[in-house]
Amino acid sequence: MSKFSVGVVGLGWAASGHIPAFINNPDCEITAFCSSKDLSQDEIACMTGNPAAKLYHDYDEFLKHPGLQVVDLCTPHHMHAPQTVKAAEAGKHIMIEKPLATTYEDLLAMRDAVKKAGVSTTVYFELRFIPHMTLVKSLTAQGLLGKVHHLEVDYYHGIGPWYAQHPWNVKKEIGVSSLITAGCHALDSLLFFADSEVEEVFAYSNKSAADWAQDYEYDSTSVSLLKFANGTIGKCVSCVDCRQPYVFNVHLVGSEGTLLGTKLSSTKIKGVNKEEWIEIPTAEATSGDVLDHPYPPQIDAFMSALKEGKDDVINVADAFKTFRVIFAIEKSLAEGRPVKVSELPA
Repeated sequence: MSKFSVGVVGLGWAASGHIPAFINNPDCEITAFCSSKDLSQDEIACMTGNPAAKLYHDYDEFLKHPGLQVVDLCTPHHMHAPQTVKAAEAGKHIMIEKPLATTYEDLLAMRDAVKKAGVSTTVYFELRFIPHMTLVKSLTAQGLLGKVHHLEVDYYHGIGPWYAQHPWNVKKEIGVSSLITAGCHALDSLLFFADSEVEEVFAYSNKSAADWAQDYEYDSTSVSLLKFANGTIGKCVSCVDCRQPYVFNVHLVGSEGTLLGTKLSSTKIKGVNKEEWIEIPTAEATSGDVLDHPYPPQIDAFMSALKEGKDDVINVADAFKTFRVIFAIEKSLAEGRPVKVSELPA
């Protein structure tokens, strides 16, 4: 079988994490780029390992690249929706960096365009592929925590002028909020761990007094509370104005035990000191650097799905559920009240 022809849109930070994963996957080949950058053919060949790869500056022309099958979107947030719709209408399979969209109207348009076109998609919630996430799902599936009634997943990552994306990320129309621009990873993980749908949300937000944080046109810290249909409650902090090492906090409390990061306490495990935590060796999310994120397994999974003629598990329809909750949280922040997720049209 021939390799899938992949085109990468945007050559910034995210693309630097995607490109090596495409190169190392035996089922695909980068054949085209779309970027505002000017690159020589030698630079393109060096970047992709494909001397025939072509650079486009016009997205519409890029979509007409001969044989192009898969579009990988690594552009600033506000460009994801229109580019996804166009790619779907052109019959391309689509891989989309988070966040999916910057408005709920755009989110609906993306979901509907993909469904109408019948193309396969994946959304880069790559943290689901970190071993720690697999551990959490395994512990809950085996009942070691009992019935979980409280979940916390928090995102602490100072994103300031030391990052190249800072000038556009601080803009309200592009970054939108702390949760949308970055903390969506934590909210998605929280929903990934839960076994119930979110009914209602309520949130508060504010901003650091640090001089550099004043560049943000939106509050750069938020705290969201979630009420699930089965009675479970959740909490998600998204903080991009902190000065500390990266922290991705995971804390689940159940009727038979608790997981705090990599520390476990469970009544289901006999013969251990109940006054001490059981430390479980696993790999956690410990860095905000895209080069440390597990893009290879997600890209490998998507290529395998395409080979089998299937859609990906983390597709637009799946990610839509996460972002519907996020936009309910945005509505709560804007209106200062609890918001039922059902208030947003499905």
